[in-house]
Amino acid sequence: MINRQVVGAHYGLKDWMAQRASAVIMALYSVLGVLVLMLVRPTSFEAWQGIFANGPIKFFTFLFFVSLFYHAWIGIRDLWMDYVKQTGLRLSLHVITLALLVGYTAWAAAILWRL
Repeated sequence: MINRQVVGAHYGLKDWMAQRASAVIMALYSVLGVLVLMLVRPTSFEAWQGIFANGPIKFFTFLFFVSLFYHAWIGIRDLWMDYVKQTGLRLSLHVITLALLVGYTAWAAAILWRL
C-alpha cells in the first residue's frame, strides 16, 4: 500500500469548485444580461444608464465582476505556480496580479455606483 503524504498549500478541489462556481455566476449573469437587453433594447446613453441605475442590476453586475476577477486570480495564480520556478519572480508576479485584480474590482465598483 502506498502512503501518500499531501504537502503544500492544499489548493486543488476548493479552488476548482470556486472557479466552477464563479463560472456559473458569470454564465447566469450573461443570460440575465441578454434577457434584459432583449427586453429594454437600449439605443442611447440614457437608456444604458437607466438599466444600470437599477439596484439589483448594479449588484449582479458587481457580483459578475467579482466572480470574473476571482476566477482570473485562481487561473493566473496556478499558472505562475506551475511555470515560474524562481521564487522571488513568482512572488512578485502574484503580488502584481493580486494588486491589479483588487484595483480592477474597486474600479468596477466606482463605475457602477457613480452612475
